[in-house]
Amino acid sequence: MNPDARDAEAVGRALELAAEAAAAGEVPVGALVLDARGAVIGEGRNRREADHDPSAHAEILAMRQAARAVGSWNLAGCTLVVSLEPCVMCAGALLQAHISRVVFGAWDEKAGAAGSLYDVVRDRRLPYRAEVVGGVRATEAQDQLRAFFEARR
Repeated sequence: MNPDARDAEAVGRALELAAEAAAAGEVPVGALVLDARGAVIGEGRNRREADHDPSAHAEILAMRQAARAVGSWNLAGCTLVVSLEPCVMCAGALLQAHISRVVFGAWDEKAGAAGSLYDVVRDRRLPYRAEVVGGVRATEAQDQLRAFFEARR
């Protein structure tokens, strides 16, 4: 399977996790962390409402699970896969974790920090940067978010 197909498959899993979040009344964002071989070592979905925790974003939860799985905060060589472009908080956290690569579905023009509104993830002024692959299965990811918010209006 080529890297593009692997990325698309991984974003598909992130979209499944996002659907679980939506079903629980959370903003539909799902994330997973893959190790250097491509194995899933962490998964998460938004849980801010359920946990009453402003930091309970899908990315943060997936990275916490991955760090526990490897027994270290250092996730160098790993890929973070997300249904939506990471926000500033999540971008900072993934850099602190030394995530090597970020793959995501929908761009977030309002709060994205991996190339749309900000580019924290690739900021040359910072000591660590990650490769960014955005827009993988973007239409599906955007449709999922749009449907969630339209249902709440």
